[in-house]
Amino acid sequence: MKRTQKGFTLIELMIVIAIIAIIAAIAIPNLLAARLSSNETAAIATLRNIISAQAQFQQSAKADQDNDGTGEYGGFMELSGGAAGRMNAVLNPPVLSGAFRVLNAQGAVSRSGYFFRMYLPAAGGVGTAETQGTGYTVASALDADICETTWCCYAWPVNYGQSGNRTFFTNQGGDVIATESATYSSAAG
Repeated sequence: MKRTQKGFTLIELMIVIAIIAIIAAIAIPNLLAARLSSNETAAIATLRNIISAQAQFQQSAKADQDNDGTGEYGGFMELSGGAAGRMNAVLNPPVLSGAFRVLNAQGAVSRSGYFFRMYLPAAGGVGTAETQGTGYTVASALDADICETTWCCYAWPVNYGQSGNRTFFTNQGGDVIATESATYSSAAG
């Protein structure tokens, strides 16, 4: 009598599963590395956009608390047109994407696996982060003279090691500086 085979044997199925597991073991780390790299690249591009937006905002002198004719740098809410902040009216058109209008409780914006936090100087040059909802206001106790020349922004991974391995910093100088130290990858900036 002749036997007809109507399916796969257990050994054939185990071989196919083993091959799939080997391929997955090779592909998944590469996919994770590609995602980390793309998040870090997006963070750098976002910081470059922030640098450009700050330059435009300061040059237009939309925020000039001391009325000396020299513009001051702004926060995310001011730059994105989310709130009037220290200006007479909401910036229209905004110089930064509307995505920067949503600040978390710590005053940071989340984009592409990274948190971004802006600091402007208060009295004595002490960095002050934005407030959720309103951003910087006249009551923020910022030093208008120092705000004409100084600002900084940090970007750190939402989940260090999963959404990024580097923390970034930029300021009015326009350079983007990076570190791989996990010490700087938290809400503390």
